[in-house]
Amino acid sequence: MAKWWVPLALLLHGVAAHYTPTWAVHVPEGREAADAVAAEHGFINLGEIFDNHFHFHHNSVSRRSLRPAAEHHGRLENDARVHWAKQQRALSRKKRDFQILYNNSTTVETVTSDPYPSVGTKREAGRRELQRARVKGRLRSLDPRFLLNDPKWSHMWYLNRGGGLDMNVIPAWQEGITGRGVVVTILDDGLETDHPDLIANYDPMASYDVNSHDSDPQPRYDMIDSNRHGTRCAGEVAATANNSLCAVGVAFGASVGGVRMLDGDVTDAVEARSLSLNPQHVDIYSASWGPDDDGKTVDGPGELATRAFIEGVTKGRNGKGSIFVWASGNGGREHDNCNCDGYTNSIWTLSISSATERGEVPWYSEMCSSTLATTYSSGAINEKQVVTTDLHHSCTVTHTGTSASAPLAAGICALALQANRDLTWRDMQHIVVRTARPERLSLDGNWRVNGVGRNVSHSFGYGLLDAAGMVRLARSWRTVPPQRRCELAAPRPQRPVPPKSSVVLQLDVSACPGVNYLEHVQARVSLSAARRGDLRIALTSPAGTRVTLLAPRAHDSSRAGFNSWPFMSVHMWGEAPLGVWQLEVSNEGRYMAGPLTQWELIFYGTETPAQEYDASPESNSLGTNGGGGASAGAEGQSGAGAGAGAGKSTWGGVSLPDSEEVRQNGIDDDLALVWHDSHAIREEGLLGSSGSSETSSGGISGCATRAPQLPHRCLGLCLLLALLWAAKAFLAADTQSGDRLCTRDALTASVRSTTGYDRIQPVQAARPPRAPCLAPQPLR
Repeated sequence: MAKWWVPLALLLHGVAAHYTPTWAVHVPEGREAADAVAAEHGFINLGEIFDNHFHFHHNSVSRRSLRPAAEHHGRLENDARVHWAKQQRALSRKKRDFQILYNNSTTVETVTSDPYPSVGTKREAGRRELQRARVKGRLRSLDPRFLLNDPKWSHMWYLNRGGGLDMNVIPAWQEGITGRGVVVTILDDGLETDHPDLIANYDPMASYDVNSHDSDPQPRYDMIDSNRHGTRCAGEVAATANNSLCAVGVAFGASVGGVRMLDGDVTDAVEARSLSLNPQHVDIYSASWGPDDDGKTVDGPGELATRAFIEGVTKGRNGKGSIFVWASGNGGREHDNCNCDGYTNSIWTLSISSATERGEVPWYSEMCSSTLATTYSSGAINEKQVVTTDLHHSCTVTHTGTSASAPLAAGICALALQANRDLTWRDMQHIVVRTARPERLSLDGNWRVNGVGRNVSHSFGYGLLDAAGMVRLARSWRTVPPQRRCELAAPRPQRPVPPKSSVVLQLDVSACPGVNYLEHVQARVSLSAARRGDLRIALTSPAGTRVTLLAPRAHDSSRAGFNSWPFMSVHMWGEAPLGVWQLEVSNEGRYMAGPLTQWELIFYGTETPAQEYDASPESNSLGTNGGGGASAGAEGQSGAGAGAGAGKSTWGGVSLPDSEEVRQNGIDDDLALVWHDSHAIREEGLLGSSGSSETSSGGISGCATRAPQLPHRCLGLCLLLALLWAAKAFLAADTQSGDRLCTRDALTASVRSTTGYDRIQPVQAARPPRAPCLAPQPLR
């Protein structure tokens, strides 16, 4: 009699729970011994995962089963040549775009009346459309800032609209930085290797089909084009420029490959093999997927994938470390939090969020403290989206979500890597922190100032990626000191958390050997709960930086709680670890939570400053522009344009001083926020003499580092200071009417009152009371 209940049980239990007919097997003696083990016990060796760990398959084991194949597993475990074996279970992994219910953008125009056109028909339609695009590309007016004939170039607003409202890629291109020599691979559902806008940059050595176990990552075609995601992501990175086809990749000179690994059962072994593909050849891995963004899942990499990350950052790129770029997640509508995603809250990944074309927080964005930075992507239904390649040799302008953000970030990282091939994986994160720009993003991103003066946000990280700023800082960058780690556990509190109340715990850190300058901070927490979604967890550093590690999740009714889960924050970057840390656990539900059985802090950082010009954590003198560290770098380096302008914003191609420069030159903090909106700075005459060796988008270098041009540079700066002091006097006189611009203090108070995140700011000297201010509208 057939077991009719098996399909029903699988459905109720979820497809992510079933066992697969594959194993991960550790055979220390190597490939030949592994082949012998597999043959002897009826397995097929699919290949090496990494370092003598192999991927086995057994044909006689059911493809989906609720029960493990104990007999076959026992044979492996009892073999003396096998050190460890584990049958693989399918995981639920989702792509981080979303289906659009409308279509105003695809360039494919099928001319057949067949409601279910074949792949060949679709491809032929794509070829005809691309041929028409070639003609249109020759006839259309070209962008005056950069001459490209790709027909969708005018739609690529996030790269070319200027005015500080794009990701500042064109100045990097104008300096000859296109990603040449850098290899990026897309971990996804396949890559259309013969796409005419990708084929010139396709790299077979950066490609593999983990689902079908061959070297061709070509996607599987179906009627709804469900496997278009990887091809779209690849086009964002490396679509060929100036070929009268489709679009332009951010790093159009880079090589791109694809790993087909999402179109089948995704297991720990599948993820590990994908993350480990050719790590001495691949520089950057881009992933736009993760656990379900449903507001109730807590999941992350398994033991093999975790080992793959570690192997990558320690051994990849000849020891400099593989760079893993990850999409932060699309669970905003479900009130999800990316700190419940073990991929985006990993110290080994560069987690990227999204901003709309208006610089606002998208409806799908997840707020969490592990997000490092942001790129532009899609927003509301009436906002523009991302242009890229698509299946069937076609093109689209409707790529969406954080899926579109991660490849853009990977491409920008490729530009920085071309500028300095010696950058390590941690160097790249440091450069992102120092050059990301917050000033064009919405105040609704819950901005705050951390203990070393950098603006940081739960929605946007340190701000919008600045390609030219990253490239320029990369050129003068010195490799950061070795990463150090120290771990401190609080005494086991065994504290329950009653309904509608909070428990506050403190940990006094008097010593943290080897770590004086923080990078990543993990709070490892074990806590039971009658309803996990009712919990809120916040962490406050000794410098007063308060982060929300976990916000309540309405859909999370799990009673599982958290078992040594590593919540992570990058908001304390550059601070010192010493002092009193405070963990606040709040229960916003109706049921008892707890007890809290574990709380430990894990600090990652350096013993000495990351760059020799860095201020000490106690001085809090890096400025509040998010690029403050980069401006310090410009002051600490000599030479024409060495690091100059990194992290600065521009108006009309003219560089603005950072708030650090404003601060060092005696300009009051009150004018720092007004600075970026002042039209006086449009006058090039105020920003240095002609004949400067800086590029057009470079900034003012400190007079001390440009001694030969001392009179000319300081003359222009003095004129600028005089104008700003006059502006300050005017504002002071205008406060009697109560109609003045907001200062930083007022803006901070405004943000505090309109968001759900509290702040503990560094103590500042008291100032006389001022008239109420008119808060500016969010910057567009």
